[in-house]
Amino acid sequence: MPYSSVFLSEIIKSFNLEVVYSPGELEKIRIHVADVTRPGLQLAGYYDHFGPDRIQLIGNMEHAYLEKLSSESRRKRLLSLFEKNIPCLILTRDHEAHKELLSVAKKTKIPVLRTHMATSEFMSSLVKYLNVELAPRISMHGVLVEVNGEGILILGESGVGKSETALEIVKRGHRLIADDQVEIRRVSETTLLGRAPEIIRHLIEIRGIGILDVKELYGVSSVKPQENIDFVINLELWDEKKTYDRLGIVDETTDILGIPVPSLTIPVGPGRNLAIIVEAAAINYRVKKMGYNAAKDLVGRVFPGGINT
Repeated sequence: MPYSSVFLSEIIKSFNLEVVYSPGELEKIRIHVADVTRPGLQLAGYYDHFGPDRIQLIGNMEHAYLEKLSSESRRKRLLSLFEKNIPCLILTRDHEAHKELLSVAKKTKIPVLRTHMATSEFMSSLVKYLNVELAPRISMHGVLVEVNGEGILILGESGVGKSETALEIVKRGHRLIADDQVEIRRVSETTLLGRAPEIIRHLIEIRGIGILDVKELYGVSSVKPQENIDFVINLELWDEKKTYDRLGIVDETTDILGIPVPSLTIPVGPGRNLAIIVEAAAINYRVKKMGYNAAKDLVGRVFPGGINT
């Protein structure tokens, strides 16, 4: 699964970074990896296993080390680092940029940025941000809502009633994340994060009415920018020839970006209130996570000694 990139200008905007030196066209510099390096060892001359494509941070220790060096030694150490073609260097805690650092940055045309944040705090926030922005991703046709704290991805063919169900769910006090197109990112080995494309954020399409702005109609509490995908509900038109699971004993999963997500299939027929069903499914999923399964409890009551006895 290919990884994406994020423009350095977007990072500057997101973290309100001060531009100490810019070679120009920061919007063209791309960051491709989520790792961030504090180059203490590199400033001491050790470059084995060094990743030159990582953002470099200068914190208290690195700054103090550079302070103890002579001007010429400081320039040589920094030049060795910058000549590796690093994407940028960020000074934390509002540290001043040494004149040698600025000279080397201008020579190699490497941006130098600054933040007031503590090094560990900034590094943690930046890595978290990059993990989301650079995560493997896909776009799926569906609806993502939050029901009682659970991220529910509703899938199904066009016209099956996904958007109408989402609208009713919002009216019942829950929140919309995305309608029609859901951008899904794999932010860890077990976590999927869903959001709406910016151009259609907070919007929902209802056949016969048109485009509705959920945020404007129902308030800011009715929408959310992103949510983990905890559960998948597949809506399909009722097929009389198909046998549906009536007890819910069989555990289904839907594979998304290599992660199996718990799911179930709900047949859609006349008179079924899908919003209430989805809400109940979300609550039941949460109860199962807490260790109680009503279907298995029923089987235990009917067959106290076990189903094979």
